Amino acid sequence: MTILVVAVVSAALIAGALWGIYGKLSTKTQGFVIALAGGALIVSLVSELIQPSLEQSNMWVGLGAVAAGAVVFTVIDYWIDEKWDADGGGGLLAAITLDGIPENLALGVALIGAAPIEVAALAGSILLSNLPEAAGGAKQMVKGGLSRGKTLGLWALTAAILSAAAIIGNIALEGVSPHVLAGTRCFAAGAVVASLATEVFPQAYKEDHHMAGIATAIGVVLAVFLGDLSGG
Repeated sequence: MTILVVAVVSAALIAGALWGIYGKLSTKTQGFVIALAGGALIVSLVSELIQPSLEQSNMWVGLGAVAAGAVVFTVIDYWIDEKWDADGGGGLLAAITLDGIPENLALGVALIGAAPIEVAALAGSILLSNLPEAAGGAKQMVKGGLSRGKTLGLWALTAAILSAAAIIGNIALEGVSPHVLAGTRCFAAGAVVASLATEVFPQAYKEDHHMAGIATAIGVVLAVFLGDLSGG
C-alpha cells in the first residue's frame, strides 16, 4: 500500500509534465491550482506531521526541527537562485526536486504505522501540488528550447528520485526512537513550509493574484474536510 500511495503521488509529476508539454495551460488556472494546493498542504503538514510529532516527542524537539528544516531549505534554495538560472530548466528542476524531497520523505515517514486513510490529506495535497508545479516547469523548459522528449525524461527521473525518497523514509526510519521520528517529520515539515512561503504562494499570487487568496482558503477547507473524513 505504501508503494501504491507513493506511486500515485509521484505519477502526478509525469501527468503534470504531459499537461504542460502537450496541453493548454492558462496562467491563471495554474496559479489558482497552486494556491489551492498550498492551502491544503499547510493544514496537512500541521495535522499529519507537526501535531502528532509534538504529542509523540516534546515541543522543543518538534519546533526545533521545524525551524532547522526551514533554515536548511532556505540556504539551499538561495544557493540555487544564485548559482543556477532560476528561469531555466536546470534551476527550476533543481528547485522543484528540493521542494519534493522533504514532501515525499514526510509522506513516507507519515505512512509508518498508519493506515493509508490517515495520510489521505497529506498525499492528496502533495499530489495537487505536484501537478501544477510539473506542468508549469515543463512548459517553461520547452519554451526555453529543451525538446519535449528530454523534458519529459527529466520529469520522469525526478518522479523516480522523489519516489525513492518516500520509500527510503518509510523503510529506513521504521523502528527508530519516537524522538528521531518526530524530529524527522518536523524537519521535513519545516522545509516544506519554507518552500510554500518562498516558492509556491509567490508564484500563485504572480499568476492569479485576484483569486489566490480564495483558492488558498478553498485548499484549507478541502484539507480539513479530508482530515475529518479520515478521522484526523
